[in-house]
Parts: sequence; structure tokens; C-alpha cells
Amino acid sequence: MLRFGLKLRLIWSHMSKACHRIAASAAEQSSIEVERETGATRDFSQRGTNDRIEWRADALATMKTALAIYPGSFDPVTNGHLDLIERGTKIFDRLVVAVLRNSEKDPMFTTAERVEMLREATKQWENVEVDVFDGLLVQYARQRKAQVILRGIRAISDYEYELQMALMNRKLEPHIETVFMMPAEAYSYLSSRLVREISNLGGTISGLVPPTVEARLKSKSQK
Repeated sequence: MLRFGLKLRLIWSHMSKACHRIAASAAEQSSIEVERETGATRDFSQRGTNDRIEWRADALATMKTALAIYPGSFDPVTNGHLDLIERGTKIFDRLVVAVLRNSEKDPMFTTAERVEMLREATKQWENVEVDVFDGLLVQYARQRKAQVILRGIRAISDYEYELQMALMNRKLEPHIETVFMMPAEAYSYLSSRLVREISNLGGTISGLVPPTVEARLKSKSQK
């Protein structure tokens, strides 16, 4: 239990630091642009506590202008994915759901099918875009001029893998931050792999995936 508690504190520490870095970076860029237009300069040495609080609030507000990428195979998209997407739309101004085209895997659904299902499932959110990528994620993020990579963490085992990937991505591209989000409790156990296995064995997947995805899974399983 002690080790579990320490790991949870480590998770929140990394999440908090990442969010502060994103906010500070966006605020700095916004301030520089204002200074260029107005010729104004900043002198924080003369600012009071209230000014500092207002500046910090402004910095957090500017995070909403960031472009975030939520990558994955989405084979298929689940309600757990949609939970993170919905919450991501409230944090970031634009969210790109990026489907990995991986020739080394044998997916249940083709890339085109996964894109189609995602577009159908996310059409209610105007600031969500569905795209496809291959190769290094940081290269794709750089091409899209994204500031954030959004990842979901369901358990401590996920965190250990995701932390390794996040640190490597930071090494390759220091200007792109990784933000971890915890799923809703109802989806903390849910994964695309489990959904595929249950469907293939004839189990019910109602409530685990969108209705259109459920219909496609049943069709695949019957073949």
C-alpha cells in the first residue's frame, strides 16, 4: 500500500508539473506577442501578490489555446476513449485524435474503418479532428505544430510505460509536453483488446463502445 501511495503521488506530481509548463509556455508566448504589438515591457519585481495571481490565472487560461494530439490505434474506439476526448475538448482549444497506421500489427479494423468510426463517434465536438499518422509521434506532433500529447492512464502499470515514452518524447522534442489524464471510474478497466476478445467470444459489449461500433464488432465476429 505504501508503494502504491508513493506511485500515485508521483503521478500527480508529474501531471501538475506538465500542466504548469504548458501554461507558462503559452503565457510567455502570448505575452511576447503583446509586447511586440504594444511595445510594453514587464517588470515582475514591482508586482504585488494580486498581480501575480492574476498573471497566473491568465497563464492557465491561455492553455485553452493549445493544440493537443491524442494518439492511439483505436481498434476499436471505446467509451473510455470518448471519455478522455470529451474532457480533452474542455481543456484544449483543438484536439486531434490521431490513428496510428502500424503495418507490423494485424488490426481487427482497417485504418479507414477506424477513422470512420472515430469521426462518427466524435462528430458532436466541433474542436475535434480525426487524422492518421505513422512513424514517430513527436515528428507528427511537430508537423501539426502541437504543444501537447494527451495520454490516458488506467493503472500504475500504464503509468510506468507511459512515463518512459513521455520522457523519450521530451528528449526528442523538448517543446512538446505530455499530459496524462485518468479515466472515469466506469472505464478504468476498459481497453480495445478486451472489447475485441469479449466480442469474438460472443459476450455482450453494450455500454463499452458506441452503438455503431458495437454493430460493426458483431458483424466482424459473425464472419
